[in-house]
Order: sequence, then structure tokens, then C-alpha cells
Amino acid sequence: MAPTRQTRQTDDAPAGFASTLATNKDQFRNPLISDRVYALLRQAIVDGELEPNERVVESEIARRLGVSQAPVREAVKQLAREGLLTHIPRRGNFVVEISEQDAEHARQVREPLERLAAQLAAEHITDEHLAALDELVEDMHRAVALNDVGKFRDADIAFHTLVSQIPGNPFLTRMWEVLEPSLRALRAIADPLFDGDWHAMADEHSRLVSLLRERDGEAAAEAFAAHAAGQSPVPDPRAQKKRAVRGSASRKK
Repeated sequence: MAPTRQTRQTDDAPAGFASTLATNKDQFRNPLISDRVYALLRQAIVDGELEPNERVVESEIARRLGVSQAPVREAVKQLAREGLLTHIPRRGNFVVEISEQDAEHARQVREPLERLAAQLAAEHITDEHLAALDELVEDMHRAVALNDVGKFRDADIAFHTLVSQIPGNPFLTRMWEVLEPSLRALRAIADPLFDGDWHAMADEHSRLVSLLRERDGEAAAEAFAAHAAGQSPVPDPRAQKKRAVRGSASRKK
């Protein structure tokens, strides 16, 4: 996807991201440097310090962190595999820009997949699976307490990944593995722009677990499908504002 506006070098990045690089410089002196660089860049993208279409320059990041370029390159490759960065030949790596249409297309594919996964999971779920899902819900609450959207998204994705694995159907698992990086990039899971109650969103996942615990495949399938379609009972003021704007426009006509 080619950038639609003039891009900026990381040298000219917002002061917040440059400050983040400087503050974290001393952490990058161990054998797992690429993992730490990956985590730092990923968080910067989630938090918006690196904006859509912004260029990510490996050499500049390496210089600011005081590390070699190799671990930065590995981190950038991982982010590209997850769909958070896109590489444009002869131009470099850029933060992906997500359109509402992209997110809607992802939801259209996710909804039937989640419906099937939940229905089958309700038939095969064990107490160990339920305990793992409960722990992931607790991870979501802990992430909210830390105001860490990235950790919330990790727990959220791990939650839905586990549900897809519970039935033991390798084709279902494989399809989710193909879709998941795109959902992460599209922020179709744990949208950092969500303006509602994050604890309530974690509680919504607890409700989904309760349906699986009851082994009610039909109810679980409907609930997971509605959740995937963005029809969660947890209100998002952004959606309310959009409806208000559309209503106002219709009245003017």
C-alpha cells in the first residue's frame, strides 16, 4: 500500500517517539536485542507515536538505540510479517494505513470463522482450557490497570487464538493463523481507538467464557459472531457519534 501523504524520516519523527528511543537506549544490551526492539517499535505503532504512512528507518533507529542494524532489521521483518509495516521497494518500510473498509472486510471474514470456532469449542472444551481463558481475561484487566493497550490486544488475540485451537481441527487453526496477523494490523482486535470501558470489554470476554463453560454451542456461536462483527454490548462512543452524524445528515436532506 503506497503512502498517501508525504512521509517523514524517523529523524523528523514526533518528539515523543524520539524521546522513547532515547529513554530505552540502555535496555538494548543483551542477547535478545531484536525482541526488545520489536516490542518497542510495536508499542510505538500501537500508541500512535509512529503514525500511519510514517517511514521506519532501520539505520536511524539503530543509531538512536546504540545497537547494530541487524537486530533492528529482524524486528522490522517481524512487524512486516504481522502486517504492521509494509515494505515499498526503493523507498523503505512504512507503518500501514488502515481504512474503515479494510477493517470491515476483515470483520466479514472473522465473523463466520469465530462462529464456527465457538460452536466446536463448546463441544470439546476442557477445564484446563477454561482456566486458561479465565487467566487471559485477568490479563486483560491487568492491562487496563496499566493502561497498556498493547498488552490488552496480546491477551485478546491469545484468547481468540486459543478458542480456535480447542476443537483440534487443524484447518480451522490454520485459517485463524492466516487471518490473525491481518486482524492485528487492522486493529480489528482491541482497537486502541476504542473510547468505551476497557474493563467492561474484558468482562465481555468473561461472558463468552461462561457460554463455553455451559457447553452451549449455539449460544456461544451467536455471541462470538456478534463480538467479531463489532456488535458487542459494550458501547463505544465513537459508534454513537457516527450514528448521530448520519442522523443529522439525513434530517438535513
